[in-house]
Amino acid sequence: MTTLAEQLAHIATGAVYDDLTPELIGARQRAVLATNAYNAAYGRPQAERERLLRDVLGTVGEGANLEPTFRCELGTNIQLGARFFANFDCVMLDGAPITVGDDVLVGPKVGLYTSNHALDLDERVAGACVARPITIGHGVWIAGGATVLPGVSIGDGAVVGAGSVVTRDVAPRTLVVGNPARVVRQTTAADRTGYLPSHRSHA
Repeated sequence: MTTLAEQLAHIATGAVYDDLTPELIGARQRAVLATNAYNAAYGRPQAERERLLRDVLGTVGEGANLEPTFRCELGTNIQLGARFFANFDCVMLDGAPITVGDDVLVGPKVGLYTSNHALDLDERVAGACVARPITIGHGVWIAGGATVLPGVSIGDGAVVGAGSVVTRDVAPRTLVVGNPARVVRQTTAADRTGYLPSHRSHA
């Protein structure tokens, strides 16, 4: 029997792995209990909530906040940048790493899924899975109900439209929509509204 660390190292290679080992089942149970504690602390001081979030996630940048109900698979494979915000019912399945940059906005009911079950019935019943990492750059906005699938990278400043299913990489400062998500256009200075927030300045 291999350790959880050894199994995670194997998963990180992209090889087929057994999703039903006692170690992975136990890790998922711990993640559920830890996210229960985080979700139950809604409305508590930010520092307290961040501490609870750090109990389950790999790294958490300053000012990270996820509205309830947040769920993850393992937690330890998630790295969140500073000022991350996720609206209600965010799900991150982090069999492989999920790396998120600074100033990322995630709408309600967004799913980031790194793992795929085997297509073959017998292999799937036996627990066969493959996981590939998801990388999200700085300043990305993923709108409500969107799904990001295994192996996808989303470049800095990109926007994913509501309900989109992202199956391939997204270039920086690009708007993608649909199922599967397709490029609509680049975002440009013409998209600026002239808004200047009173609580902080932008370069």
